[in-house]
Amino acid sequence: MIPRYARPAMTKIWEPDNKFRIWFEIEAHACDAQAKLGVIPAEAAKAVWQRGKWDIERIDEIERETKHDVIAFLTNLAEYVGPEARFVHQGMTSSDVLDTCLSVQLVQAADLLLADIDELLAALKRRAFEHKMTVAMGRSHGIHAEPVTMGLKFAGFYAEFARNKERLIAARKDIATCAISGAVGTFANIDPFVETYVSEKMGLAIEPVSTQVIPRDRHAMYFATLGVIASSIERLATEIRHLQRTEVREAEEFFSPGQKGSSAMPHKRNPVLTENLTGLARMVRSAVIPAMENVALWHERDISHSSVERYIGPDATITLDFALARTTGVVDKLVIYKDAVDRNLNMMGGLVFSQRVLLALTQAGVSREDAYTYVQRNAMKVWNEGGQLLERLKADKDVTAKIPVKDLEPLFDMGYHTKHVDTIFKRVFGG
Repeated sequence: MIPRYARPAMTKIWEPDNKFRIWFEIEAHACDAQAKLGVIPAEAAKAVWQRGKWDIERIDEIERETKHDVIAFLTNLAEYVGPEARFVHQGMTSSDVLDTCLSVQLVQAADLLLADIDELLAALKRRAFEHKMTVAMGRSHGIHAEPVTMGLKFAGFYAEFARNKERLIAARKDIATCAISGAVGTFANIDPFVETYVSEKMGLAIEPVSTQVIPRDRHAMYFATLGVIASSIERLATEIRHLQRTEVREAEEFFSPGQKGSSAMPHKRNPVLTENLTGLARMVRSAVIPAMENVALWHERDISHSSVERYIGPDATITLDFALARTTGVVDKLVIYKDAVDRNLNMMGGLVFSQRVLLALTQAGVSREDAYTYVQRNAMKVWNEGGQLLERLKADKDVTAKIPVKDLEPLFDMGYHTKHVDTIFKRVFGG
């Protein structure tokens, strides 16, 4: 992962020292369990904890010869522990260490991501209530539709990220499993008690059937969840990018003093942060297909998944961590231009009320087909020639024959479109 899109806490999870620390804890806890079973001397287990150390450069040096990372680690560990190191890794296989460690790292990453989501939810909630009744133009297909409020936009994103939080909680639980079952997962050379003991110490659940590796459907769901979260980030970013277009200009990323928008055009204020988030979302989603392809391993195990996970584990979590933090910053400082919101709301001469007139005509006894024709022919005149829909409707005898002029004006009340905002907010935020 390049430093530009990385934050220290998440990066630290994937650094070698954290990985080897987890490896050591797995091995040391396994020694304690073996000592409780009487398989190894209790003093040997104590020696592992007391003298156990590792040196990353030395591990790398050994691995260049052995071509095996776990053996290199165990060899280096033995150089510190001494003769008692012969009892380390009793009945275990490399995947017991590697897969359990990866579970711990993914849980650690999930905890940071959940904290990120909480911060984003707080920002979205604050902006939602701030603009709860800021009436704005709703759009479908990019075309003016009917009024909404800016607060509803924020509330919708809040609800989406609240769902994402629940998904990530479930994915965290699913990935938090421990496998200490030995070659091909049969426990032939290691008692199941060791797995139980290590799992409790590492804060993990027991993998029911590990086949030497933890089944990769768990990992696939984890990375798929990260991909969904990234897609939600992109949806939010895309909305802001559209709202910041010059022709719309209802919202804008905060533009700090001294910031430059273009090397050629001094007037530019570009949505660079949300464009960046769109790109980062693509990178997180790029991990999903490889994670799913990792599910189908040969027989009890192969290592075709290993190289993939060495990439996507750090890259997807580090990128998403950065993206969530950036999204929170964008939402927190997003500038809303109320004048532009009002201008766009009123720019089409009241066309946004066309459905209410249509429904009123049907209530007055006009067939839906005829009512649609009456409203549309007047709406198209406004669309092509300008003017106000209300005035054109007042001049349409087919319309006024069913709805008196005095009853047309109330159909153009903006409050009609915001009367259930409180209901929606209660659904999202409670209370």
